[in-house]
Amino acid sequence: MGAERLSRRTHRSRAVAVQLLAVALLLSGCASMPDEGSVDRVDSSHRADPDSQVRVFGVSPQKGERPQQIVRGFLEATTSDEATFSTAKKYLTERKAQEWEPFASTSVLSDGPTPGKAREDSGGRRGYRVEVSGSRMAEVDDKHAYSPREGDYREDFHLTKVRGEWRIDQLPDGLAIGESDFQRIYRPINNYYYARLGTDAESIAGGKNVLVADPVYLRRRIDPVTSTVKALLAGPTRWFDPVVTSAFPSGTRLARGEKLSLDDSGALSVRLNAEGARAGLTRCGRMASQVLHTVQGQASAKVSRVRLAGPDGGTLCERTREQAEDFEPGRLNGRAARQYFVDEEHRVSAFDGSSKEPRPVQGALGQGETEMGAVAVNRAEQEGAAVSRAGRALYVARLNGDSKLGEPVLTSKAKKEKDRLTAPSWDGLGDLWVADRDPEDPRLLRLRGGKEKPEEVDVPGLREGERIESLRIASDGVRMALRIRQEDGKRTLKLGRVQRAGSAEKPEVTVAELRPLAPQFEDVAAVSWAGGSRLVVVGRESGSVQQIQYTETDGSGSNQPTLPGINDVTGVAASEDESKPLLADSEDGILRLPPDANWKTLTDTGTSPAYPG
Repeated sequence: MGAERLSRRTHRSRAVAVQLLAVALLLSGCASMPDEGSVDRVDSSHRADPDSQVRVFGVSPQKGERPQQIVRGFLEATTSDEATFSTAKKYLTERKAQEWEPFASTSVLSDGPTPGKAREDSGGRRGYRVEVSGSRMAEVDDKHAYSPREGDYREDFHLTKVRGEWRIDQLPDGLAIGESDFQRIYRPINNYYYARLGTDAESIAGGKNVLVADPVYLRRRIDPVTSTVKALLAGPTRWFDPVVTSAFPSGTRLARGEKLSLDDSGALSVRLNAEGARAGLTRCGRMASQVLHTVQGQASAKVSRVRLAGPDGGTLCERTREQAEDFEPGRLNGRAARQYFVDEEHRVSAFDGSSKEPRPVQGALGQGETEMGAVAVNRAEQEGAAVSRAGRALYVARLNGDSKLGEPVLTSKAKKEKDRLTAPSWDGLGDLWVADRDPEDPRLLRLRGGKEKPEEVDVPGLREGERIESLRIASDGVRMALRIRQEDGKRTLKLGRVQRAGSAEKPEVTVAELRPLAPQFEDVAAVSWAGGSRLVVVGRESGSVQQIQYTETDGSGSNQPTLPGINDVTGVAASEDESKPLLADSEDGILRLPPDANWKTLTDTGTSPAYPG
């Protein structure tokens, strides 16, 4: 892509790929290095798979190169696997090499950066300017957070002569690289922080120990364990910061010179600076659990234990994998033992485990006295919430034989069915969320414990003419996926941050700072949580057929394989437990997608499939 374009425009080689396997063969005498022949440029579009052992290094500037060649060589050198960009800095003046901040940000360009023709500086400075341009699709900030950001990328590079050779003395901080190079160089990981649940944390056991995935991108082959822990200690990304907290004391960093790796038994020892050493034993255990789950997410081997030590190497605390299970990410998701739906008689029914025959649930929701149109079951699978077939009323009932339906807990006044209540959604705290789409009074509502009087929740990011078309809240209770109907009728997907303040008597809950997800889709038909930081989305690109794709909560594409297509999907259900099969509501009924298989019919008469949540 971007590097391929650069390859076509240069006159000679600038990059060399070194394969570690080849080095091993050389050392063993099984291979030899030719003593003559040219060095060929490595085309980035055909570089090795991200998980291979190929390492890419830049080539230093050569004598007599013109300004455009210097800029081109610099851009290629920034795509190398060098920890400190030592080769790229050779294209800069000595002063600029010391000042340049490569990690200030990373602009991801769809076709890579393209240097234009050199033009003589007309601003009074001696030298030349070269404009670098491209089509920007995303940015990664100094906290390693990815965010979609489409637009034009245009930056001027100024060059001056140093001892007879052109060198760059003015350029923007940060990097600009093509999408293919970004995928090769960077890897997505989840840092884990504790959810800020305010007084709502008291509603469940261990409510202050709920870990939330904060996705970031780090360089793939540069000391991966050390860089992962450094990113964790640096704190949450800006979007997540208001709703999560870290157990690490402010200012905690790795001790000077600390390099981390798992030993043969999967144990990790982390030496912290003086600030980190001040934590007490209980707090230290929470710190170690953050490290264990964060490192485990990117380690190829199981992390057996984490030991935290002070600057002098003395042990502060240890946590084994078993001891950290109480802090397991996604523990509020529940077991997801059954799969629920509304059957042909408009009752709430369920499949038990691997059962091929569904049964109506016990209690009022499974008796069919009131026809239901959509269902949600709480994470403990003890209570259900269902919206009546016409979308007018919301009912909540226990899933046991003694339950009664009673009066609806919420009623919409909208005249049209499509303007009434959305399907509800439960968080892991036991709270029930639903939106009323009434054009006269569109609202997002929360029922604490699924029983209390509905309280309206402010969503300040909604523009005039927009409304919530459907919603899914994560088990941790601090993230909500919202399908937004815009004024022009198109439906987009956004992620909201659930901020909690106030007291137990007067709670203040806001779904703030909506961030766009799945921007490639012109129209989003359905969404569901499908992992700690992943959603599955049904949508349609402009002029294209409907697709089902995974997307990450930062808006980046998932590394999950492309899902097989099916026709006219109106709903989708997944579990945060990624081992559970995907469910889809289509014109052919409810379909199930087991791992490594194709879609299979679960039932051809039901609608509105749902996992607990």
